Amino acid sequence: MTAACVKAVELGTNVRTRRSLFGGVAGIAACASFAGPLKAFARPHRHAGHAAKAAAASAADAPVGTPANTPIGPFDTVARWAYVVDYDTGAVLLDKASDERMAPSSLTKMMTAYIVFGMLATGRIRLEQSLPVSEKAWRTQGSKMFVPLGQSVLVSDLIQGMLIQSGNDACIVLAEGIAGSEERFVAMMNEEAPKLGMMNSHFVNVTGLPADGHYMTARDVATVASHLIRDFPQYYHYFGELEFTYNHIRQGNRNVLVDKGLADGLKTGHTEAGGFGLCASSQRNGNRVIVVINGSSSSNERAHEGERLMSWAFANFENATLFRRGQVVDSAPVWMGEHRQVSLVAGADIVMTLPVGWQQRSHIGVDYASPVIAPVTKGQVCGALVISAPNMADIRVPLEAGESVAKLGLVARAMTRLGHGPAQ
Repeated sequence: MTAACVKAVELGTNVRTRRSLFGGVAGIAACASFAGPLKAFARPHRHAGHAAKAAAASAADAPVGTPANTPIGPFDTVARWAYVVDYDTGAVLLDKASDERMAPSSLTKMMTAYIVFGMLATGRIRLEQSLPVSEKAWRTQGSKMFVPLGQSVLVSDLIQGMLIQSGNDACIVLAEGIAGSEERFVAMMNEEAPKLGMMNSHFVNVTGLPADGHYMTARDVATVASHLIRDFPQYYHYFGELEFTYNHIRQGNRNVLVDKGLADGLKTGHTEAGGFGLCASSQRNGNRVIVVINGSSSSNERAHEGERLMSWAFANFENATLFRRGQVVDSAPVWMGEHRQVSLVAGADIVMTLPVGWQQRSHIGVDYASPVIAPVTKGQVCGALVISAPNMADIRVPLEAGESVAKLGLVARAMTRLGHGPAQ
């Protein structure tokens, strides 16, 4: 180490180091011996030509709209509000006014369902339990399950009526049966929403019927959808059932993407204030995407745009596992430590959602303060993995020390400063 570097360290400063690991196809191939088996870099299940063809078809079918923001550039959508996110990584693939408050209509029922599922999971209610139908529930307007006045209905039937038939009456029966009144159930919804990360939602009812002060954002709709999938996988199937018959009345699932086999959930909705809305999720080749749109002018436009954005997301993005937890990514020099270097490892599996073909366009490196000053504790964040690609902001992922490095003793530190100690 030069005298200048020693002085810098003694002043409590160090040099920022950014090392390139690999970039482009050739670099990625060479990385196999450095970082271990990176099978996710290959993409055997989808040919690049097929993805390009699907993307071109999506663009050709695009309606006249206004642009949404995406990591690969603006993309037009007729939806007033739109949000597309990767379920596994949380990567935002498309964003159009996602934090703007909107009338959510029956997308509200996803939050209602979250509270109901929580009651089931804790044993507060049971699927085989029956709940009484009040006159308020029976008289509720809009989409209906057609519950009979003065009788009781199984919780399992009410859930199907709420999610498949979008029954407002079913929502009221569930709310009153669980909390005693719709108002008390709504209070539970408003208390739970911020805990889920829904920071810009407020509920006035359990149905989504028009009401002052009742709103969600597209981002919050996607957030509750993600929690429904993750927190209650045992009940998620209700969103994907194609039809339900109750009281001799057969009704199909109102989510056209579910009906066409393009999604396995979740909900649709419509009010004059919010237009036609949809939240849909689909899993293909191990990747899951959540699409939220609202403000469409018709049910046909909603269905077409939901399908188009879903296809666009799968055609243009993929998930890649760059490094596994504990895998050594690089090493950094250590100053005044009992060892000269410390390994930099992934603290968790590093899975990224990146544009299709990113291997040919991206650059991956490490960024850390050099040298790392002893003592170093295993698990201490010492740097970052940096992924760069055209038209994308750099993605930074923390790297941790793979082992602890103790500080040299007093005599050894003095010898090192005089230049007689072990090379640092």
